[in-house]
Amino acid sequence: MRALKYYTIAFLLKVVSLLPLGAAQRLGSLLGLLGWHCNTKSRQVTETNLAICFPELDEPARQQLARDSLRHTGKTLMEIPLMWEWPVEKCLELIREVEGLHLLDKVFDEKRGLILLAPHLGNWELAGLYFSSRYRMAALYSPPHIREFEEYMIKVRGRLGSELVRGDRRGLARLAGILREGGIAGILPDQSPRGKGNAFAPFFGMEVKTMTLVSKLMQRTGARALVTYAERLPGARGFRLVIRETEPGLDDSNSETAATALNRSIEDAVRLIPAQYQWEYKRLRHRPPGEINPYNPNRVC
Repeated sequence: MRALKYYTIAFLLKVVSLLPLGAAQRLGSLLGLLGWHCNTKSRQVTETNLAICFPELDEPARQQLARDSLRHTGKTLMEIPLMWEWPVEKCLELIREVEGLHLLDKVFDEKRGLILLAPHLGNWELAGLYFSSRYRMAALYSPPHIREFEEYMIKVRGRLGSELVRGDRRGLARLAGILREGGIAGILPDQSPRGKGNAFAPFFGMEVKTMTLVSKLMQRTGARALVTYAERLPGARGFRLVIRETEPGLDDSNSETAATALNRSIEDAVRLIPAQYQWEYKRLRHRPPGEINPYNPNRVC
């Protein structure tokens, strides 16, 4: 059964990859609007997130932002087959401009490792391709449920030499070693972590469980951290790659201080292009004990 799922997914990826960027984005936008009009779970989660994170918006503005978010998430979904199946050079041609390269130069001049924080904003797959095409890079990932798909994912993401490491003890040790040698580590920083060893910190005003991995890696290796994302340009014109400074305190030994700086760094980027953030993800689900689960008011965390 798992093999059948893999071959079905692989076939669909191949088919979608035959589309040009504009057609893929239009199809994705259509899927997003369909999800909106059918009142899917994705729409409900998006509306919950936006009501919490943007209380200053009136209802019509939040509804418009929710629709736009679903459309952009659909576009991202349809762009991923292109990023995985197209030749790398063709993918990189979609990047029309790059902002913040001087920040990279500053880190490398200091001969330090670099942690690239790539939130679920814009097209994070394209951002990963850009950096792996230019630098020695490793990326942290969680294995999918389908084993065959994991092998495929490693192959396409690592076709430029980027090393994918699992988020286990051995993988984290490998990541720290690469940073000590002056390499780059890519991390998706806006996931809702499980287990112990994390901290609660505000994200758009709500206290949620936040990873402390970034601060620990910075303390152990002396690495710097920057935020990056590939902003989708209108009219299928491609993308603008952005590199930004993080908020002060990200490497603080106090886990709550560091987690707060991490969430602020993500939030600062998201506020620039909020429609391109993946609001369909339940980022706010893990709250301090005793607090209400915002996605299920009948459940207490």
